[in-house]
Amino acid sequence: MYPAELVKPMREDLTKVGFTELHTAEEVDAAMSKEGTTLVMVNSVCGCAAANARPGARVSLQNTKIPDNLVTVFAGVDREATDKARAYMVPFPPSSPCIALFKDGELVHMLERHHIEGRPAELISDNLIDAYNEHC
Repeated sequence: MYPAELVKPMREDLTKVGFTELHTAEEVDAAMSKEGTTLVMVNSVCGCAAANARPGARVSLQNTKIPDNLVTVFAGVDREATDKARAYMVPFPPSSPCIALFKDGELVHMLERHHIEGRPAELISDNLIDAYNEHC
C-alpha cells in the first residue's frame, strides 16, 4: 500500500477531469451496473501511468463523444476495488495501468499495460477516441 500523500496528486490527475474514484467492490459493482458507457482506468504509480495513460485518458475527453461514466481504481491502494474491476475485465490478465471501456456492463475495448507502456499519450488518446466514436 502506498501512502495517501504519495498518490494524492496521481488520483487528482483523473478526478480533476471528472473521474470518480471507486474504493470498494460495492462501488465498482454499482458503477458497472449503470446503463450506457463506462470508462474504467486502473491507475498506478508507475511511470507509464504518469507519462502515457493518465495524460492520454485526459486528452481523450476533449472528443465530442465521450463515455457516460468515468471511474478509476488505484492499483496498490484500493485493492478490493481494483480486484473487482479487474474481474470485469476478464479474459484480460491484470495489468496496471490499464483502461477499459464498457457498454451496458459489457467490455467493448481494452488497453492493457503493454498497449500503454512506451507509447506516447497522443497515441493512447487517439486509441480511446476511436473507441468512443464507435461505442459512445
